[in-house]
Amino acid sequence: MNVSLRWLLEFADIPNDPVDVAEALHRMGHEVEGVEHIKADFTGVIVVEVTGVAPHPNADKLRVITVDTGAGPHTVVCGAWNFDVGDTVVLCRVGSVLAGGFEVGDREIRGVSSPGMICSERELGLGDDHTGILVLPTGYAPLGTDFAETLPYPDVVFDVSITPNRPDAMSIHGIARDLAAYYEVDVHADVPEVAVTGPATAAVVRIEAPDGCPRFTGREIRDVVLKPSPLWMRLRLRNAGQRPISNVVDITNYVMLEFGQPLHAFDLDKVPDETLIVRTAADGERLTTLDSVDRLLDPRDLVISGVDQALALAGVMGGEHSEIGDDTTRVLLEVAHFEPNGLLLTGKRHGLRSEAVARFERGVDPNLPPLASARASALLAELADGVVCEGFIDEYPTPIEPWTVELPTGEAERLIGVPFSPVQVTDLLTRLGCGVEGDGPFTVTVPTYRPDVTRPADLVEEIARLHGYDQVPETLPHGPGLGLPRRDQVRRAVSRAMIGAGYSEIMSFSFLGEEDVAAFGYPEDDRRGSPVPVRNPLNEEQHLLRPSLLPGLLRAIRANTGRNLDDVFVFEIGRVFLPGSDEIPDQPVRLAFAARGRLEGPSWGVRAEVDAGDASGVWETVAAALGVPLRVEQSEAPGFHPGRCATVFVDGVAVGSVGEIHPRVAAVFEIDGRVAAGEIDLERLLERSGYAGFTVPSPFPPVVFDLAFDVRGDV
Repeated sequence: MNVSLRWLLEFADIPNDPVDVAEALHRMGHEVEGVEHIKADFTGVIVVEVTGVAPHPNADKLRVITVDTGAGPHTVVCGAWNFDVGDTVVLCRVGSVLAGGFEVGDREIRGVSSPGMICSERELGLGDDHTGILVLPTGYAPLGTDFAETLPYPDVVFDVSITPNRPDAMSIHGIARDLAAYYEVDVHADVPEVAVTGPATAAVVRIEAPDGCPRFTGREIRDVVLKPSPLWMRLRLRNAGQRPISNVVDITNYVMLEFGQPLHAFDLDKVPDETLIVRTAADGERLTTLDSVDRLLDPRDLVISGVDQALALAGVMGGEHSEIGDDTTRVLLEVAHFEPNGLLLTGKRHGLRSEAVARFERGVDPNLPPLASARASALLAELADGVVCEGFIDEYPTPIEPWTVELPTGEAERLIGVPFSPVQVTDLLTRLGCGVEGDGPFTVTVPTYRPDVTRPADLVEEIARLHGYDQVPETLPHGPGLGLPRRDQVRRAVSRAMIGAGYSEIMSFSFLGEEDVAAFGYPEDDRRGSPVPVRNPLNEEQHLLRPSLLPGLLRAIRANTGRNLDDVFVFEIGRVFLPGSDEIPDQPVRLAFAARGRLEGPSWGVRAEVDAGDASGVWETVAAALGVPLRVEQSEAPGFHPGRCATVFVDGVAVGSVGEIHPRVAAVFEIDGRVAAGEIDLERLLERSGYAGFTVPSPFPPVVFDLAFDVRGDV
């Protein structure tokens, strides 16, 4: 999200220092991915008034323009026709430098001297419009004023990455609120005064799906005049990544960026019976959205409809039928709250990723609509000559109130490792907008704009964020004398043994396809033959949870041999997923390895192709590292070559198989030659007692290597 420093300063008295503010954003958990310094890309441009327009004597499409510079008249030649006498424009005098480094000179155009020029937005680097001259509002600035000084520049725009759990930070006001807490200053966003001068509205709103739309507000504004937004708003929208369209549409986008509350403007004359209904879509219902795509709606989609048809995909995108157009004079301003999960799924179903969806799917404050509606209505009255009608519609069947979370005494110290006094806890949480009662345990009232704060741990995270992670001292953790837990010791011992045997550890995907499972030919009574399907797979080719680690290893061998690496030795320690007795699958931890290529032989320079003996040798290495009794018996196993396979036993219990992969299985994975492999259930080894023990460290320094010298006897 692009965040303007000038815009932030309108809400909080934070330092006007880009470096300091960027550091503060980082400390508050908002990563700044980029900083852009914006300034006027031109010099020598002044504000003037057109006082005369005369035809060019030698060209029908040109005019000779006289302007008042405040210091006298000035004449230039111009080919644009979108202005007339009395309009305020900008003059680039001789010597002015425009965007791109173009220097303005004194030119003769068809026999008439033109010392300078009057400019369009694009020539000034302020936008893409090149269809006509930039016309400013009457009385924009005193004549002769340096135009660059009237712009909201210089400015600094931060490219801020907002985490998915922070819907409150998806706005200028939300970021300002965090920075105000950091700098310990006040943040202000009072509800603006709305001059209600129009008659009572006849518009009606009905919520038929309160689970999807807990709140819907509406306000009618009449006599609006569609025209371009003022320059300051267009520039601010562009810097925020939005394309200016018209004053009415721009105002809804502007307020969304300002407060994080999406809005939508309906042309009320296009709404049948002036009635809006919030409901779920009917089976087979269609809607043409603003991007001119005809969409088949899903019965789970939430729509805003008239009495007979859908008018908008609620919270996602409006419809063409009721969109704002050049003939719009009456606007019904919708500012609503929608349930996040439903909006997220609707956006994904239709492939729509709008700015509104990006906010609603995170969870917008349900008590924000009145503020956003008042702000937008005041702007519509100011910038679109609108008349605000009496009767603010606010359908809110079940108001959502702030909730409380109990924070136990000492919980912050337990999780952060730093003691916090009751005064510190109260101060930090209060600065973040929470209400705090008690001095331990604390009863914390969480504002509705923070839906992510629901547990004591969430409050502790807020304390740590504002206190400063860099203020937490580095300390050694306290733990048992035996060091790591026994399960971790066993896993590390296995990993070291495999690496010592010449294998490289990998991490493969937990998903695979049906052909990967079918290649091993599991019998009907083997749970590995009935893998657990994934409800929302990344793709249809990998829609099953892996019942074995071997397919991932074989794919890794195929990938490496495809890049001309002949000798590949890989292993993995990870979980597999097997159908269980309930909805949650069994997830045992397993060790699997696979090797293809040649090993160094007992004689120098002799390299032999891996085989079943090497697979058995790997198990010998692991067993020796763990101190478990070694026992293997020749047998058969799915996916392995008959006669070149053995079952591994620990304490008389079969825990896996080692041997050579069947050539038919190897061919499925496009692997030539022999493949030594094995898969062993580590749960049995992890459960064994007696492995972990305290070893007294040697009082002598380690001997890395020894040197022997042949010297004289008298040395």
